[in-house]
Amino acid sequence: MSNATPRSRSAEVSVSKVSVSADVSEPTLFVGIDWADQKHDVCWLAADGRSGHLVIEQSPEAIEELLAQLGKLAGGGAIAVALEKSRGPLLYALMGREELRLYPLDPKQVSRSRDSFVSSRAKADATDAALILRLLRERFHDLSPLRLDDEPTRRIAHLSQTRRLLVDEHTRLKLQLTALLKTDFPLALTFGDVDSVLVLEILRRWPDPREFRRVHPKTLRLFFSEHRVKNEDRLKELIARIRDTPLLTKDQPVIESLVFRVTALVGQLKPLREQITQLEAVIDQAMAKHPDAALFQNVPGAGRALAPRLLAAFGSDRDRFADADEVAVVSGIAPVTQQSGQTKFVTRRRACSRFLKQTFHEFADQARKWCPWSQAYYAWQRSEKVAHHAALRKLASRWIRSLFKVWKSRTPYDQSRYLQRLQQLQHPAIKFLKSQSATT
Repeated sequence: MSNATPRSRSAEVSVSKVSVSADVSEPTLFVGIDWADQKHDVCWLAADGRSGHLVIEQSPEAIEELLAQLGKLAGGGAIAVALEKSRGPLLYALMGREELRLYPLDPKQVSRSRDSFVSSRAKADATDAALILRLLRERFHDLSPLRLDDEPTRRIAHLSQTRRLLVDEHTRLKLQLTALLKTDFPLALTFGDVDSVLVLEILRRWPDPREFRRVHPKTLRLFFSEHRVKNEDRLKELIARIRDTPLLTKDQPVIESLVFRVTALVGQLKPLREQITQLEAVIDQAMAKHPDAALFQNVPGAGRALAPRLLAAFGSDRDRFADADEVAVVSGIAPVTQQSGQTKFVTRRRACSRFLKQTFHEFADQARKWCPWSQAYYAWQRSEKVAHHAALRKLASRWIRSLFKVWKSRTPYDQSRYLQRLQQLQHPAIKFLKSQSATT
């Protein structure tokens, strides 16, 4: 794949919410596509042995023309299309087409297959398209085509993924602004969190710390009163702090340049936070209408942010996963074992959806704070010298098993049943559960 735009995280997470289909009937046309930013190489092979290669532009008109041409070649039969799952506009354009079965391939899988045929590592778009077609044709019965979740579930998935991206961006900007204020305007950090309404409004009106110190007391009183600070003693203390706190630096070139940077960051943080708030309200509305929402909202530790993400992680197709272990593998929670002879390595799984892995990892971290058996299990793992994040992954794996049963059977989570099961098995974590009960 050449000339392709860099993969974006938003694109990465969106396509991960597609489920597999059980339909394995033989297609009448196989297609391999090497997609790029501005054009795509397409190789096709019909059931009667006909084959061909063509190049199309990345445009809605060219894609529609390609689909019409492939439909004629298939003669109304099924069309299997394989392309690298590095995402991109083409994949979104092809998703949801009833006449297509999409088979996204791992880029590493394609690359290693190429190396097995060409030791020189020579690469060309046309040959990559032919290679993808060959992989599809030879391994068709081992590959799983994609199938979209229902629209309500996809809506929650995309909204939740977008929220996470905006939150990450908000955090990045917040850290940048905090670092700048420590250099130029540390006084502002004493009024609260850097992205609080009060601090952002101070920085918007007085980004220069020298100007802030010169503001008239009446103006400051009115300003703080507008932000619900009306206690007279508190007002006097704030005004005195502004007047008495010395500047960290008096170097005019430094202050002047930092003022521009602070202004730029404040201008991004405030609307970004407002967008996150609006997005959360939309997600709440979508969850209120989803039939599976209650299954995940009642799970301890899920909360307003993680319940939609857990719902999206499992999806709407109850036949998607054979068992809970498959969920753990797809999400990246299950480790990877590499064994050769007497050598054995167990490592963290990296070939997975980052968003899914992040979802279960963050949920496990919250569950250990709100769920007694999760607290005990985490404490037991830590007592065994297991690192923090490794212990969370182990806990997440346990939760995946429980949530899989909840999701599969549509039966609400019952914590007492899990605790009873631990007691029956005499699980080592039980002693930590008892110690917690004794201290509460």
